[in-house]
Amino acid sequence: MTWTALRVTPDANRDGVIAALFACGSQGVQEDGATLVTHFPADAAVDEIRAAVLAADSHASVDVSDAPATDYSEWRASVSAHRVGNLVISPPWLAAEYDSAATIVVDPAMAFGTGEHATTRGVIRLMQGVVRAGDVVADLGAGSAVLSIAAAKLGASRVAAIEIDHDAIGNAEENLRANGVEDRVEVIEGDAVTLLPLLAPVRLILANIISSVITPLLPSMRAALSADGQAILSGILGEEREKMAAALVAGGWAIEREDTEDGWWSVQIAPR
Repeated sequence: MTWTALRVTPDANRDGVIAALFACGSQGVQEDGATLVTHFPADAAVDEIRAAVLAADSHASVDVSDAPATDYSEWRASVSAHRVGNLVISPPWLAAEYDSAATIVVDPAMAFGTGEHATTRGVIRLMQGVVRAGDVVADLGAGSAVLSIAAAKLGASRVAAIEIDHDAIGNAEENLRANGVEDRVEVIEGDAVTLLPLLAPVRLILANIISSVITPLLPSMRAALSADGQAILSGILGEEREKMAAALVAGGWAIEREDTEDGWWSVQIAPR
């Protein structure tokens, strides 16, 4: 498959632009300074994507180019394993070097969540102080299901990996099989607002999305938690911390632990 590269520089609505890119089918957005970089299949409707971005931020800059051909062996060599606390996130070709019981094997295909991004690592660091044996967990915007697999490896007995993007489902299910956790983790395609009440009560909710998506989900999360439930949020820029913290306090949440890496803020919260 060949790809089209988009470099988008938002002007006034960064969250809205990111949300628009994901809504158009982006599987991951990389930050290059102020610019957002993402890729779409070569036959994607670029004019529609550009229109969606400009609807979110009318003064955003959108540059489109063909993605350069990539040598697969060179790309594969650039993907590394990441030790995150007591767990390791590894691509399949490096996994044999680590203890399988504490290794999350993720094929870096299209879905976001390979351990290469700071938000994934931030959530997994916080999870290691929260997940208890027998927990029921909901992972919102599961992507590759890396966080769902981590929850199962840490002792959760039932995990719902909720993902609205149909194209990510197959990769997530393959990752469950590769990790031997398909008996504890179920990938569910659909919208979190609709599905969370059906899964309640859950002891832990994971949401590594973006702040503009997380904020309206907070009431649904709170309603779905068990009496001793908690949530871990990420996908939040460090510069958004103060605004998000205020929204959490106003919504009746207590901030319990925080993690920051590469300008991204992850947070563990509980209802007050």
